[in-house]
Amino acid sequence: MKNFVDENFELNEVQKLEGHTDRVWGLAWKPAAGIDGVPAVLASCSGDKTVRIWEQSPATGCFQCKAVLEDTHTRTVRSCAWSPSGKYLATASFDATTAIWEDAGGDFSCVATLEGHENEVKSVSWNASGSLLATCGRDKSVWIWEVLPHNEFDCISVLQGHTQDVKMVQWHPSVNILISCSYDNSIKVWAEDGDSDDWHCVQTLNQSNSGHTSTVWALSFNASGDKMVTCSDDLTIKIWGCDIIRMQSGDGNAPWMHISTLSGYHDRTIFSIHWSRDGIICSGAADDAMRFFIESKDDLVDGPYYKLIYKKEKAHEMDINAVQWSSLENNRLASASDDGTIKIWEFISAPGKKMHL
Repeated sequence: MKNFVDENFELNEVQKLEGHTDRVWGLAWKPAAGIDGVPAVLASCSGDKTVRIWEQSPATGCFQCKAVLEDTHTRTVRSCAWSPSGKYLATASFDATTAIWEDAGGDFSCVATLEGHENEVKSVSWNASGSLLATCGRDKSVWIWEVLPHNEFDCISVLQGHTQDVKMVQWHPSVNILISCSYDNSIKVWAEDGDSDDWHCVQTLNQSNSGHTSTVWALSFNASGDKMVTCSDDLTIKIWGCDIIRMQSGDGNAPWMHISTLSGYHDRTIFSIHWSRDGIICSGAADDAMRFFIESKDDLVDGPYYKLIYKKEKAHEMDINAVQWSSLENNRLASASDDGTIKIWEFISAPGKKMHL
């Protein structure tokens, strides 16, 4: 990870993508696109019941809508996620289904529909190997699906533990540990029991252990997977740490511990948070603003300290629902908003410039 502490930054709006006719809820950069001559590809999903696939032109560098995935979901598409190989795109909808789309050279076809949630599906996530898929929803449950040959998906576990709407699920980047966050103000850590193959909750992070005091909207891991960041209705961002060596040795019970709380940086609900591979945390909120943070090396006496390095007011005209760093272009970021647009940004260090704080 680079040491950015002494650098100054600027955020450049590269392009505004228009086409959705309702709020844009989620974004996902396609893995393994954007390098070796393969154009960068971004998926977006919306209240207009569609998913749009945006591809960067090698000639102009501009993103263009290459496909509209429609006539499958009958209500809002809330979340989208690419499989690690980039072959499949999963889309979670308020119509209580999750659709699996296969990308055959830019031609998308719906090859499976996952049913089981009672109502709105809020989030979908693939594990690191692409062998498992997780979904969650308003019915308070988290479902784990095994990916089988021939586009078959088998539900292997329904996890009940949250007492309210589950907002997001996210797999750990290297270990089969699943994290969920909820309207019940808690974050839950789920792992497989090595003996029985049953999935169960191994830890709950809530107010009793320095957790959030209101709805937890989103979470993201750092590149090495030893830290996690969460954001909430309580207007705070929290950093959590774990013994990654213990976790990778097969101990799913390795506890997550509260490291730091960042508060006072947004004055309305923080809906989205994402940690770049370079160690920059970006948050997006209902105050239409984005904030950028890094771990400071200045004062390690009381443990890691995180500092604001840039803020962008009025990044969109309405609430920001998603911020997503590119998986390959370290300084490329996308944001999505209730204003129906997606913006592509470039976040770069600007030597000699006054820090924009």
